[in-house]
Amino acid sequence: MHELNIMMFGPRYVGKTSLLTAMYYEYEQKIAKTRIQLKPDLDTAYDLGKKLAQLKSINDEESGVESTESIRSFIFDLGQKGTKPSLRLHFWDYPGGYVIGKDEDERNAVKKCLTKSVSVVIAIDTPALMETKGKWHHHRNRPLQITNWFKEVYQDIKSPRLIILAPIKCESYLQNNKSTADLVRRIKAEYAVLLDLFSSEALLKKIAVVITPVQTVGTVFFSSIDVIEGNPIFRFKKPHPDAKYCPKDNEQPLKYLLRFLLKLHIQQQWGAFNFMRNWFGLDNYLKEAVRDFAKDCKTTDGFEVIQGKELLNIQ
Repeated sequence: MHELNIMMFGPRYVGKTSLLTAMYYEYEQKIAKTRIQLKPDLDTAYDLGKKLAQLKSINDEESGVESTESIRSFIFDLGQKGTKPSLRLHFWDYPGGYVIGKDEDERNAVKKCLTKSVSVVIAIDTPALMETKGKWHHHRNRPLQITNWFKEVYQDIKSPRLIILAPIKCESYLQNNKSTADLVRRIKAEYAVLLDLFSSEALLKKIAVVITPVQTVGTVFFSSIDVIEGNPIFRFKKPHPDAKYCPKDNEQPLKYLLRFLLKLHIQQQWGAFNFMRNWFGLDNYLKEAVRDFAKDCKTTDGFEVIQGKELLNIQ
């Protein structure tokens, strides 16, 4: 079975695991409309179920699930319902400390995964980005360190990549056109050096970049920041005590992933003989299902394909 690696990327506490959990949860709510299934292995199903329970029980003051303390992998097999899967998606979730630390073994592990991954989901803590004029953005999101990782690893890459900038905990910042535009503008400004790297002559045709803001919980809004011993504590509040877990748009990153990964899967499997695959109609069910599932990929209201549209099109 063809296997593709995807990396959840970002420092500690930005919400990588919460994002992955919510992505799968919302995907499952909509999967009945398609012919394909995304089946987690037993360990993945157990871990995501546990983290989903944490997200659903979040109260005021809280902002996410327990942080990842060790390297975790989440495995999903993709295929037509009732048949043997044809593609395995392997998500890697690294402790945030590995990304910004100095331990050589930890850094080598991150570098190896970043090199092997065909797609990278960069989780962005939105309140840290937006509040108090971005005072805590570099403290929490570490954009310079993130950029330096790509400068080191993305040298002379040979195969296409998909980069997803996924601002999370966006509930407070997608309330109207102005706040949404402000969020996109701030992302482009604060990650300008990284975006400039991706749009360089050597990488422009090889990298697709999209912005996919998600409302991780849907009913928990930023409230305030407390600073304790020099560290920010972000506080959140529900609009009313009985507000239930209601994530929004968390399936959008996965829709973009499926569009990109399917095209890559078919090309890598058949290469120059891909025309024969088209003749015989092989994998047509995947093409049709993902087209159907991805046709409503958002490109407005904060969602944007910054570059690489051709890498996302399924022929």
